[in-house]
Amino acid sequence: MSGKTLVGFGFGPIQSGLFVYEAYRSRNFERLVIAEIVPDLVDALRNSGGTYTINIATGTGIEHRVIEDVEIYNPRVPSDRDMLATAIAGATEIVTALPSVDFFGSGEKGDVVDILHRGLTLKADTSGPQAIIYTAENDNQAAGNLKQRLVAAATPLDETQCLNTVIGKMSGVVADTQRITDENLKPLTDTLSRAVLVEKFNRILISKIQLPGFVQGIDAFEEKLNLQPFEDAKLYGHNAAHALLGYLLWEKGDTFMADALDDPGLVSFVREAFVHESGAALCSKYRGIDPLFTDKELASHVDDLIERMLNPFLRDTVERVTRDPRRKLGWNDRLVGTMRMVLAGGIKPERFSQGAAAALRYLQQEDNRPGEVLLREIWNAAPESSSDVEAILALVLPPR
Repeated sequence: MSGKTLVGFGFGPIQSGLFVYEAYRSRNFERLVIAEIVPDLVDALRNSGGTYTINIATGTGIEHRVIEDVEIYNPRVPSDRDMLATAIAGATEIVTALPSVDFFGSGEKGDVVDILHRGLTLKADTSGPQAIIYTAENDNQAAGNLKQRLVAAATPLDETQCLNTVIGKMSGVVADTQRITDENLKPLTDTLSRAVLVEKFNRILISKIQLPGFVQGIDAFEEKLNLQPFEDAKLYGHNAAHALLGYLLWEKGDTFMADALDDPGLVSFVREAFVHESGAALCSKYRGIDPLFTDKELASHVDDLIERMLNPFLRDTVERVTRDPRRKLGWNDRLVGTMRMVLAGGIKPERFSQGAAAALRYLQQEDNRPGEVLLREIWNAAPESSSDVEAILALVLPPR
C-alpha cells in the first residue's frame, strides 16, 4: 500500500465489507484507520494485529477475504481521540457508516462531529491533503446534514467535500455460531463469534467530486452529477421490491429470502411489481437522465437485482428484511412512498399495495389497533393532501 489514508467511523458490514475492503484491495492506501466505540470489536481487531476476514457470497459459493494492517481507535478514549484527529489531518478519504445521521452528534467530546472538527482543523493548520467524506447512512440528506453540523462547529471545509452515496450492496452480520459453521463462514477475527457476510456486488454511486484535481484512492465507485434519480431507484425499486418479497414470504412462514426460489409464481409477482409499477413510474419520471431509466435497461436491472436478492449463499433472512415495519410503511419510505410515486405516474400499485397490507399485518402482531389508526399515526408527518391519504388507505385496507 502507498500514499493515502482512509479513516472510517463505525465498523459494521458496510464499513468492513465495502469501504475498507475496497480501499485495501486498491493498494492505494498506506493507512486504514477505524473509529469504533464497541469495546469488544476494538479489542478483537487489536488482538488480531489489525487483521480481519469477510465472507463474500458469489453466485456459486462463499469466498473469504483477509484484510490486514487496520488500525482501530475508540473515540471515547482521550488518547485514541488524539490518534483519530491526527489520522484525519492526513486523510484523503473519510467514511461515516453509522446506523443513522443521529449518530453524527453535534460536537460533544468523542462524537463524530467533534473528531472531524479536530482533525479537519489540524488538516487546515498543517496544509494537509484534500479529503472527501463518504456518508453511508442510507439517507439521501446525510452529506448535507453532516456538513451543516460541521459548519455549526466552525470546522474548516475549504479542502473537504461531503458526498452522498447510493449503496445497493446487501450485507449483514451473522452471530449464530451454528450458521457460521454450517455455511463455511469465517468470523471477523479468531476471538469473535460473529461473521460479516456481504454480496460480491460493489457498484456504488457517489456524488460528483468537486475538489479540483482530487484523485480517489477507492477507484471502484462511480460518480453521478445528480444522485436523486438513483436514490429513488434504490428506495422505490430495490428496497421496495425487497420489502414486498420479504413480507409475502413472512406470510407464507418462510425463513430465508432464497426460499422464494421454490415459488416461481411469487418471484414473478415481485418482478411484475418492480417492472410494471415502480419501474414504469421511475422511467416516466427520469427518462433521458441515464440509460437505466429506459424500459430495456430497467428490466435488465430488475432481473439482476432479483437474482441477487435470492442468492442462496447470502442467506438473507426474512426476519431481517421485515423488521421495523413502521419505518417501511412511512409516508416517504419503500412501501407507501413507492405506492405514491406509482400513483403519481398514473399507474395503480396493485402489487405493492399487497406488500403494504402484509407489512401492516406484521405490525399488528405487536400493536393490534385498527389498521387505519396505525397508518394515520405513522403518517403524522403532514402528508401532501388528504386525497393521497384516502387513496393509499383504500388500496391497503380491507374493504369496509
